[in-house]
Amino acid sequence: MVDVADKLAYFQAITGLQDPDLCTEILSAHGWDLELAISSITSINTTTPPENSTSPPAVATSSVDGGGGRGVTRPSLEPLRFGAPERSEAAAGPGLAWKIVTLPISVISGSLALISGAIGLGLWAAGGVLSYSMGMVGLGSGSGRNSEAAARLVPLSAAAREATEFVAAFERDYGTTTMTRPNFVSQGFMDALQRSRNEFKLLFVYLHSPDHPDTPLFCERTLCSEALAAFVNENFVAWGGSIRASEGFKMSNSLKASRFPFCAVVMAATNQRIALLQQVEGPKSPEEMLTVLQKVLEESAPVLVAGRLEAEERRTNMRLREEQDAAYQAALEADQARERQRREEQERLEREAAEAERKRKEEEEALERAAREAAEKEAALARMRQEKALSLGDEPEKGPNVTQVLVRFPNGERKERRFHSTSTIQSLYDYVDSLGCLEAENYSLVSNFPRVVYGPEKLSSSLKEAGLHPQASLFVESNS
Repeated sequence: MVDVADKLAYFQAITGLQDPDLCTEILSAHGWDLELAISSITSINTTTPPENSTSPPAVATSSVDGGGGRGVTRPSLEPLRFGAPERSEAAAGPGLAWKIVTLPISVISGSLALISGAIGLGLWAAGGVLSYSMGMVGLGSGSGRNSEAAARLVPLSAAAREATEFVAAFERDYGTTTMTRPNFVSQGFMDALQRSRNEFKLLFVYLHSPDHPDTPLFCERTLCSEALAAFVNENFVAWGGSIRASEGFKMSNSLKASRFPFCAVVMAATNQRIALLQQVEGPKSPEEMLTVLQKVLEESAPVLVAGRLEAEERRTNMRLREEQDAAYQAALEADQARERQRREEQERLEREAAEAERKRKEEEEALERAAREAAEKEAALARMRQEKALSLGDEPEKGPNVTQVLVRFPNGERKERRFHSTSTIQSLYDYVDSLGCLEAENYSLVSNFPRVVYGPEKLSSSLKEAGLHPQASLFVESNS
């Protein structure tokens, strides 16, 4: 939740009251409900301006054709430049007659980002608490206050939802492609204004009156003409709202729209206000609209270009500062790095020497171990051959019950021996093993004609039962 200090700061910033004790007393009387306390103050101030209020600066006015068949008197004021510090509102604009329009608090409170960007001040409320405006127009100044100041805060989601619903309805009724209609943004008015500020563009505003008889024809033939839509989409950020919706209705009051269809071109000014550069009331042809918009764009070009150049200059200065800081930091770290590198190099050499010594010892141990294992294996094989040779017994003399066996090895070597016909196939394998002529340990004895493999399943069969009596010719076949 927002703590007491934050609520007190909000209340002072919004109401303009400087006495903290008085503000604390008012908030306490309303149970620290910011909306209720603010509403009570603004309701009183609507009819009783504070003594320290001052009137707006006197400025030259000029009559500008609003496009609706009537003259619109607009003070010649310079709005807040895009991306630049605020300047006096009494300064004359670059050839444009502007009208400063006070926005309703319910519209202002919808976007903390624009308020913070316009006046350089903003506070975040923890836990998802709604952000409040940090300075309302008319509070602490001589500007007239209207009943909008006491309106309840509208969540950002509500403004965005209204804008999305308007875009969807406009697409449904007048066309879905941005080639033939303005690309209205699905954002609340303040977010759209901030977007135009960030993109260094003007904001094209269209207030839609669904019940006005001229609305359908104006939307179909003017707004949705390909030339006008392309011009607006390229040079403006477009925002539209229905006067049936909350934000659209409040904007129509702020802009004092008296005839429909109603279009306006605005840009951000100071203290949550906008500069009304041009308004067009009543039905107009695409050519008339293009003429008006082209003129506004040409006259506003110096402000937009200056804002863009100043923003680029700030980015350049910031980049230079960052580069200087980075260079200083790099020089500072270079000395530390060299010392660290010297220590690391010494440590590396010591580690490498220790590692080399360790590897040398491991290699010596591995060689000794391999030699020992090889000797043990050779001794085991020699014992196995000797045991198998002893198990064969003496070679029998030739006779009717003696089988003559010839064994061919893969290297072409041939060995021959006599066995009793009752000896098993296993005795043939023992004989081959005892010779030590094979490096492979996995092999089979095979006869050629017919091809018979004397594998494990026949080891217990006698030579006679296996059909090898009285003589047989076998060859050794490796199984690997």
